[in-house]
Amino acid sequence: MATSSEITDIIKAQIQGFQGRAVSADVGTVVDIGDGIARVYGLAGCMASELLDFGKGVFGLAFNLEEDTVSAIILGEYTGIKEGDEVRTTGRIVECPVGDALVGRVVDPLGRPLDGKGPIATSASRPVDVVAPGVITRKNVDTPLQTGIKAIDAMIPIGRGQRELIIGDRQTGKTAVAIDTIINQKGTGVICIYVAIGQKESSVAKIVAALEERGAMDHTIVVVAGASDPATMQYLAPFAGCAMGEYFRDAGKDALVVYDDLSKHAWAYRQVSLLTRRPPGREAYPGDVFYLHSRLLERAARLNEENGGGSLTALPIIETQANDISAYIPTNVISITDGQIFLETDLFNQGIRPAINVGISVSRVGGDAQIRAMKTVAGRLKLDMAQYRELAAFAQFGSDLDKVTQAQLRRGERLTEILKQPQYEPVAVEKQVVIIFAGTNGYLDDVPTPRVRDFQRDLFRWLDGQGRTVAEAIVKEKKLTPEIEKDLRATLDEFKKTTSYAAASA
Repeated sequence: MATSSEITDIIKAQIQGFQGRAVSADVGTVVDIGDGIARVYGLAGCMASELLDFGKGVFGLAFNLEEDTVSAIILGEYTGIKEGDEVRTTGRIVECPVGDALVGRVVDPLGRPLDGKGPIATSASRPVDVVAPGVITRKNVDTPLQTGIKAIDAMIPIGRGQRELIIGDRQTGKTAVAIDTIINQKGTGVICIYVAIGQKESSVAKIVAALEERGAMDHTIVVVAGASDPATMQYLAPFAGCAMGEYFRDAGKDALVVYDDLSKHAWAYRQVSLLTRRPPGREAYPGDVFYLHSRLLERAARLNEENGGGSLTALPIIETQANDISAYIPTNVISITDGQIFLETDLFNQGIRPAINVGISVSRVGGDAQIRAMKTVAGRLKLDMAQYRELAAFAQFGSDLDKVTQAQLRRGERLTEILKQPQYEPVAVEKQVVIIFAGTNGYLDDVPTPRVRDFQRDLFRWLDGQGRTVAEAIVKEKKLTPEIEKDLRATLDEFKKTTSYAAASA
């Protein structure tokens, strides 16, 4: 047992070695906690969206700054927090890790790995919610982002830096369009970020498996805030995914971000807002739900050369109820985006997949986002398809049709067949140009409709072999010069001679 003199010596030594310094920290107290929301008293210097430290490795986001209290949304597990606990400000806005180390990984909105492949070695981080690039720093969208889906690349083209909405009822193939687009970016240098908001974990696992199987995870980051995650994490997920994409955009690279889907994101934001006692508006959404999505989607942009020339393309997904695109959230997002791809249940059930209604769907960038060869063949395709839609509706009421009308209907049927495409099978742009050229120039008119798919399959194989030179010429020149068109017609004539399609129709 230490004597009193020894204790005195220890105290004297500690007093001599003491170095007084002031530590500034804004400290508050938890007043109320529940449903992932904490009300904290006493954080006078707290910033909006600041990261708050609740201790024990738990952090929160300052959501509402009120007169006496701060309402914070807890990021992660909140069951260990209780009334009276101490809370400290950190001086940092909510950030997520960014960088090349995230590519090929499955993470949560805070960048924590969910794939069991160990920690992610990245030192860089970015705030999840930043101001979008201004008008002067942007450049016109004129470089194609090929989806590999014929109906989209021909009639609803998407450019790098564009925001194209994918909208439709549940189970119409919205996610399939986005996943095919990600798969088609293999070898193009485009980094893809797939953000799953409020989805079943089993569905996300299937998507990750499909991407891995086709080698697409090598250029993809998957950000997951699943159905079982708190609404707070679902609210943050698209902003975190966007920040990860902005890292590549600002480094002069091209990136693509898919938000699947923003309907669930709006639901999560509504839940968080009601719990923090923000006044509800139409359909109980808070008044700033439009601003929520506009500030997210405006971050997709193509920057000019002075700012690196990178791009971030956004494919937001919206789920409608009974094809009602005039509902609150769908109309909001339609008004923010540069066009929409509308998928219909009736078309899906008829076997037209992807079930794109090309009459309602539109791209406001248009032909600027197409190579000239595609622009040339797509103009004729749009016209033929528009005439077919009109005549098909008219033909239901009468049986006596003249030969010209019958010929247009036959061609429309074959073009519809061309535009059908299985999932996970994106088509290279030169093959798309060739098959659309063949369809609009009468090479399929004598092929029975059930055999059009076989014709297309065999033609693509031919283009990989004997017809390779014309496909390579289209890739190189990116336009249908008179010489290339002549070679293309000769190639199609030769292909038809060596196959039995003409004989089959006789």
